[in-house]
Amino acid sequence: MAHSLTSLAVFQSVTRKEMLRSLHVYGSVEIEREFLFKSKSCYVEKRAKPLFRSEDFRRPEISEGSVFGTWRCIFVFRFNHSLPRFPTLLCLSRNPKLEDIPNLANELKFISELEPKKPSKISEEEQISEDEQCSTDEYYNSDLPKPRKLVLKQDLNCLPDSETESKESENEKTEHSESDAKSKILERKNRRTTSRHVAELSLEDLSKYFGLTIVEASRNLNVGLTVLKKKCREFGIPRWPHRKIKSLDSLIQDLQREAEKQQEKNEAAAMAVAMKQEKLETEKRNIVMRPFMEIQTETKKFRQDNFKKRHRASRAKKNQETLVTSSST
Repeated sequence: MAHSLTSLAVFQSVTRKEMLRSLHVYGSVEIEREFLFKSKSCYVEKRAKPLFRSEDFRRPEISEGSVFGTWRCIFVFRFNHSLPRFPTLLCLSRNPKLEDIPNLANELKFISELEPKKPSKISEEEQISEDEQCSTDEYYNSDLPKPRKLVLKQDLNCLPDSETESKESENEKTEHSESDAKSKILERKNRRTTSRHVAELSLEDLSKYFGLTIVEASRNLNVGLTVLKKKCREFGIPRWPHRKIKSLDSLIQDLQREAEKQQEKNEAAAMAVAMKQEKLETEKRNIVMRPFMEIQTETKKFRQDNFKKRHRASRAKKNQETLVTSSST
């Protein structure tokens, strides 16, 4: 049955993320299935009542992200179209629990094993004619400076006018500036990263730049911003963890200052501060290794208390400064 598959669409519930529906089309036959993706146990297939109309599914504008009531489309495959991108939830190599539901797993395996369409081969004569055409176009549209035109109206018995010379030099400058701008545009296009370089990027490569903003990280990785965001989704990173790491760093620095102050007054308090600092450093390391993790509730409370403490200190300092200025006047 899998070899006669013509199209497949997978939908995820907006209200309940663990509920998924699939619409399988085998020529003129349509089958609708419903699945329950349990996080702590096996995946289960349930009885499904038909919800999606075949006319809506066959429309060309239906694609990933289309919403039907409370169901959002996350995967679309059509036989005569280019192969789609597999989300992490439907990737057999990353989600082995899909084997619990063979009706969907077999279809996804069949789609993943399909080879992408190869471009049609051009005959040698057509290739030669195209090469000749390209060479002629390059000759006429090249950025080389154009030959200087002869001025026949000039009187040869008189010296050349300075105004005409200045005009000619200005024209030459504008032509050179235009050619430089075109060459810069071509250089930018050639700087684009190859798909092989993007595919070779690993989670370790990304983790080196978690301390930077996502824009700075994309520059250092020599990758576009949208490409980096897609790569993060592949690794299950919903948001770039720069802010989490930055907030933890600031808390660790505050604890270091407090430990230095307490060391002179009370050793027990200094030890407690050092223990808290170690906990924050381990939490930071865990976030770098698993960037999809959230900051612990205990750390969030400590961050809020620390922010209130800073605010009170700055407010007291301002009040003291106003008192000093008022007393001096």
